Amino acid sequence: MPPTAAKAGCKAWIGLAVLILPVLLVSMDITVLYFALPSINADLHPTSTQQLWMIDIYGFILAALLITMGGIGDRIGRRRLLIIGTILFGAASVLAAFSGSPETLIIARALQGVGGATLMPSTLGLIRSMFNDAKQRRTAIAVWTIGMGAGSALGPVFSGLLLNWFWWGSIFLVNLPFVILLLLLAPAFVPEYRAEGARLNFVSALLSLTAVLPIVWGCKELAVHGASLGSIAAIAVGLVLGAMFLRRQVTHPDPMIDLNLFRTRGFGPAISMNLVVYFTMVGFGIYMTQYLMEVLRMSPLEAALWTMASPIGITITGPLVAYMVGRMRPAYVIAIGFAIAASGCFMMTRLTLEKDLPLIVAAAVCMGCGVVMASTVVTDWIVGTAPAAQSGRISALLQTAQELGAALGIAVLGTIGAAVFGRTLAASIPSGLPQGTVDAAQQTLGGALNSAVTLPEPERGELVRAAQEAFVASLSPALFTAAGVLIAAAIFALVRLHHITDVPTDADADDEVEPPAETGPAAAAAQNVAGGTSAPTH
Repeated sequence: MPPTAAKAGCKAWIGLAVLILPVLLVSMDITVLYFALPSINADLHPTSTQQLWMIDIYGFILAALLITMGGIGDRIGRRRLLIIGTILFGAASVLAAFSGSPETLIIARALQGVGGATLMPSTLGLIRSMFNDAKQRRTAIAVWTIGMGAGSALGPVFSGLLLNWFWWGSIFLVNLPFVILLLLLAPAFVPEYRAEGARLNFVSALLSLTAVLPIVWGCKELAVHGASLGSIAAIAVGLVLGAMFLRRQVTHPDPMIDLNLFRTRGFGPAISMNLVVYFTMVGFGIYMTQYLMEVLRMSPLEAALWTMASPIGITITGPLVAYMVGRMRPAYVIAIGFAIAASGCFMMTRLTLEKDLPLIVAAAVCMGCGVVMASTVVTDWIVGTAPAAQSGRISALLQTAQELGAALGIAVLGTIGAAVFGRTLAASIPSGLPQGTVDAAQQTLGGALNSAVTLPEPERGELVRAAQEAFVASLSPALFTAAGVLIAAAIFALVRLHHITDVPTDADADDEVEPPAETGPAAAAAQNVAGGTSAPTH
């Protein structure tokens, strides 16, 4: 970073705290619905297909629209898009809370996905523009990463607590305090940024949407239902459209994503390693949740509370990473993070039918702390490298890689685990069971437990234990695969990036800056504290 880079003032740090609110909103809503499904099913009576869409459509729409929304934010202003998205997200949350039919809830979740897609690239793009000093930006991104991890972990906790006292719609209404605070504080503490002369390329936007959506859908279908013509065709169509999108970025005079950035030292590898983070983290999380709830038979709230050690560790690790990067090469911090996360995967392979809570907590903490170490550095790398005018779109590209990594993690690790589960259960399932029960039981652990409910004793207990043992057996190949990917990524970082002594930074002065609106006592007080406007100077 050039020595002339202006340091952010007090108001910028207050603005960062405001920007964490939408990060918490989006990350909590990814996980908040799972524990409410039994109550929703009892009230709305959705079909199995509708139930899947309730869960998945939020993530599908979010992933598909990220790049488009990043481009819109660069054009119309990132704060403006943030506020528009917040209003939409809040309205969709109210609609979801009071849904009277499965169709209404699915529509509400889709609208939440649209709102969420506006929030995430806006937050990172604003952070890139608010913090020009490399050390300050790194700390701000560490805080952003903590918000992402904490939100994902707190979603199930909030869900479990609310469902103990209120009806299922309350899990959506909990978003409203965040929405109201954001709408009140963002105009006062978050400056507006837009790129001069930025235009939205509608053809590129359409190609990005139609490329990402079928790939994410196909990967999830592959994990849930196995290989089918539909899932493979969807992935193939998405890849073809993705290739068309990339070709257009090369040939168009004003591309949505400047592919020349991939020639910048470390930018392409950082995108790849960001995908690896979410590939392993989401796969790990799915297996951990199933183990706690379906093997150890914990309640949703109990399971969520036992994983709370992870966000606590994340909160400690974030600032530590900012300190470490100032004293050692980024590649070493990334490699250490991946190695710690891999140790969490190895610990999970040691789990049995017995409740070993210290091992569970240690595994969750290692995974959480490890991925935060790696993710903070690669996120800073990607955001810091991007020209300020493109930071919204580049932030969206980063988050699209995260969504694709999560989808691939579900597909690859889920498929490996499912294959071992089915083969192991087939060898140990009690004899004499109806063929329909056997077929359903061999699909998933949840299917086996549901099938067992219809059986008399002792067959019921025998099937439950056989299924749980088969699931524990499936942990080793799936989590060893995840650990192997993490170790390979650590080696890759050391080999490809060890020569880079600091996170590269682009300090282009190509953003048009508007200071926060001074519209009330809170804004005036903040102005006095900061000693003047905190809008960054490029």
